[in-house]
Amino acid sequence: MKIYPYPSEAAEKRVSAIIDRGLSYSGKDYQDVVRMLEDVRKNGDEAVIRYTNRFDSPDLTADHLEVTDREIKAARKMVDGAFMRALNRAASQIESFHRHQVANSWIQTDRPGVILGQMVNPVDAAGIYVPGAKGGETPLVSSVLMGGIPARIAGVKTIAMVTPPTRDGSINPHLLAAARIAGIHKIYKAGSAWAIAALAYGTKTIPKVNVIVGPGNIYVTLAKKIVAGTVGIDMIAGPSEILVIADGSADPEYIAADLLSQAEHDPLASAILITDQKEIAKAVRTAVMKQLDSLKRSDIARASIQKYGGIMLVPDLAAAIDLANRIAPEHLELQVENPFDWVGRIRNAGAVFLGNYTPEPVGDYVAGPNHVLPTAGTAKFASALSVDHFVKKTSIIHYSEGAFKKEAKDIMLLAETEGLDAHARSVKVRLKKR
Repeated sequence: MKIYPYPSEAAEKRVSAIIDRGLSYSGKDYQDVVRMLEDVRKNGDEAVIRYTNRFDSPDLTADHLEVTDREIKAARKMVDGAFMRALNRAASQIESFHRHQVANSWIQTDRPGVILGQMVNPVDAAGIYVPGAKGGETPLVSSVLMGGIPARIAGVKTIAMVTPPTRDGSINPHLLAAARIAGIHKIYKAGSAWAIAALAYGTKTIPKVNVIVGPGNIYVTLAKKIVAGTVGIDMIAGPSEILVIADGSADPEYIAADLLSQAEHDPLASAILITDQKEIAKAVRTAVMKQLDSLKRSDIARASIQKYGGIMLVPDLAAAIDLANRIAPEHLELQVENPFDWVGRIRNAGAVFLGNYTPEPVGDYVAGPNHVLPTAGTAKFASALSVDHFVKKTSIIHYSEGAFKKEAKDIMLLAETEGLDAHARSVKVRLKKR
């Protein structure tokens, strides 16, 4: 892991490479996804089953796409008590946090004769995508909670979950247990772009939804990008990122472990340390190389560190904050002596983790805030998945006759300035009636 004095030409080149890497896909990837989406739009369940048989479960049939109550009840008996305790803790804390996000309808009456307001209503149906893993051995239960709980709190009437089945056509029991706790109503055995297509367009078995959320591979991400507008989506998420700001009080072993916790996700993941202490920079570099050798996913983490990792040695912490705001990371850790003195200066980050005992995985699982976060610099304008993604806001406008007459001339003037005579006439005709 290379140390870069910042600012410098070498550091600038590395920072630019990290910022510009974005969502990486080929023209073939895009065309493959377009073809799958169109296939499902035209052929429905038949296309979903064809892709599922080819890539996931060779014997699954359309009449077994939906998970049954019997499967859910059987799954509950297959998971142990320790898992359920951890799951319940996570679900409770995620729910508590997201309940603070609920917005209420409101009315404004401060202008005589005018009533204005906003109605806040949930969407009718939402789809939660939960990534699968080969053989189903690594069920991403946290993704179930992070997608399902905010939708339930928002009041969505129908919450559907899609996730790839295992080869034998089953769903990992831990995922099904999590779905029950999250309040998900329907679960379907489908993954990748064809699952997104089914949610966006609807099939005989999988009803169309209004919003699709949840992380996935490049095919899932491209599918969401393409159907956005047909349905709402949470965000276009790229590879995972972590940026740690550290001073002399930080523990190099902690920092190295946190950097690798994201580097192990993907060769395109980014792991960066920014520090004003040369000794910390050197110690972290040594610790990263030492810890790499003991990781199960060491090849992935090493590729990530080599291509998109780095240690930036800055003059002071103010410069570290400025650089962090420029990068706008998905996860930002402040491993400094007084993190609350600095957090107010952070403008661009998906989530901020304060102190030596708040590693990023705390946020992934149990803290409460959502772990579906903006990546690739989009934290400059985007936010974490929240209850807001599952609601829509409708304006309310009422004018009395007196209020209308008071503002009519201004309305007509503005309409005529824009060259919209019919707009002006719709006001003028009401004035002539009296």
